[in-house]
Amino acid sequence: MEYITSGRFTARKLCSAFNIKLPVFMEDMPDDGLYPLLGRALLRELNKRMRLLQYKSIDDAAKLLRERQNIMVITGAGISTSLGIPDFRSKNTGFYSKLLDMGYTEPEQVFDIHNFDEDPSTFYKLAGDIIPDLEKWTPTHEFIRLLQDKEKLLTNYTQNIDNVESHAGIKKENLIQCHGSWATATCRKCGWRVPGEDIFGAVRAHKPAECQQCIRSIAAAKSGMKRKRSSNGAKKRRGPGDDDSDSDGAYDIPQPGIMKPDITFFGEALPNNFFIRLKEHDREKVDLVIVIGTSMKVAPVSEIPNFLPPDVPQIYISRDVCIVKLQTRDIS
Repeated sequence: MEYITSGRFTARKLCSAFNIKLPVFMEDMPDDGLYPLLGRALLRELNKRMRLLQYKSIDDAAKLLRERQNIMVITGAGISTSLGIPDFRSKNTGFYSKLLDMGYTEPEQVFDIHNFDEDPSTFYKLAGDIIPDLEKWTPTHEFIRLLQDKEKLLTNYTQNIDNVESHAGIKKENLIQCHGSWATATCRKCGWRVPGEDIFGAVRAHKPAECQQCIRSIAAAKSGMKRKRSSNGAKKRRGPGDDDSDSDGAYDIPQPGIMKPDITFFGEALPNNFFIRLKEHDREKVDLVIVIGTSMKVAPVSEIPNFLPPDVPQIYISRDVCIVKLQTRDIS
């Protein structure tokens, strides 16, 4: 009432106060068109859980780790940076900062599904920096594996696309890859799926990987076309009224599809198992949350802690001190 109704500040300015970066399609929207977005930001702020004051120290964290049996771990790119895999949003060192330095005004566009379909070469030109080493993982991955070995790991929700968790031994039934991963790749034309490492060579060569299944189908079509043409030794002469279904156009050969790693691009939905697991399995079981190596700025993962029962303790582990996080997490 004080800021909007009085006209002292615009909804656009208030959105910036809540650290909301407007998507491109909303940049030219009139101010009243931003009210729903601002309303959701206010609702999110009002619904933030209160910090549990009985948990404050490292000793409290150790005690929780010993006692709790259903631990949810939410991880981000910070747990993989020691492997040489850059995170996305760190200032000066993140992958998006690198793209800005290269002249990309909207770094997220590199991971836009429509842009990929129009010109996959942009993604393939840049993605070499973020493909994982399949033989290495970090002490943090070992820690999550230890929770699993002690039968304390409820679910690891990872925002990472590197698939290092799987190679570190985190079981598929304990892992939700919220934004997909390099584990597999799928043809955008025919849907053929292969192990992700099958396209690593093309990624390192900065060349879009063509679908081998499409190539085989095209080769079979060419073979059939040659047999058909050679069956009578020559093309049939046609008059003006003849059917043209056997014309040269009938032999146009399609281009093979391009393989896309099964990373969730902007414009694609998150995997269904993310929402099903959270609502139907984890929400009522979780008794401790550990957030490691993520700024928790990207929805819907950023909304998980507030979706869980408020009496469940939360531990936040990050290199960056953030006042908002300190107010809502119990041990930081």
